[in-house]
Amino acid sequence: MPTTTVRRIVHASTLIDFDGAQILTDPWFSERRGYRHGEPRWLDSAADLPELAGIVISHAHYDHCDLPALAAYPHKNVPFAVVTGLAAKVRAAGFPNVVELSPWQSTHLGPVKVTATPALHGVPEVTYVLESAGSSVYFGADTLRITELDEIARRFPELDLALLPINGLRIRPAMNRQVVMNAAEAADLTAALHPRLAVPIHYAFTAGPVGDRLFLKMDRARPDLYRAATADLAPDTTVHILPPGQPLTL
Repeated sequence: MPTTTVRRIVHASTLIDFDGAQILTDPWFSERRGYRHGEPRWLDSAADLPELAGIVISHAHYDHCDLPALAAYPHKNVPFAVVTGLAAKVRAAGFPNVVELSPWQSTHLGPVKVTATPALHGVPEVTYVLESAGSSVYFGADTLRITELDEIARRFPELDLALLPINGLRIRPAMNRQVVMNAAEAADLTAALHPRLAVPIHYAFTAGPVGDRLFLKMDRARPDLYRAATADLAPDTTVHILPPGQPLTL
């Protein structure tokens, strides 16, 4: 029987193994001032990755599109699916095999069908549904909870897994603008998508003590809030909180 297994690397970077066809989401392998993982990273370097069927990138922010660190990955012809407008940057980093997707456009990375789905984050972004080996996975990157995401349930009514951001990131002091869904909003999206399983992502990130205090506001390292909210709003979905590297087989 085909099997699908997911592991978190860190933040929104995950490795999804569709019966041997492995997809990397939103690579982030390094840290710099104002961008700290906030949890142990499962893999030290992109050089530690297995041979991949493909890589998907939701948007161009450093903590989701760490192309300088990804340069350590030796298989430069690995296929990418990226948000529209990002391909030139990926090619400039040494990876020529890139397709851009806008919402509801699809491509294949090896045997894995990749469909871009809506997102809203303040820069051009998409989320993705990945399908292969009899499994379907929604990757929510770090989008806000927008009504356009409800269409996913109509087009993909039997999702096996949703990977959903939960830290409710706000940029301050200017406007105190929210740019990522929070745990309650992620639970509401879970109820709309009704996946069989769900895993919270994008919750341990920190800008450091000064950056967190002065520039950002978020719910850090509280996936329990999402699990409790999902139990109320989507009781048929089982939530798994995965430390980096721990496998979950669908």
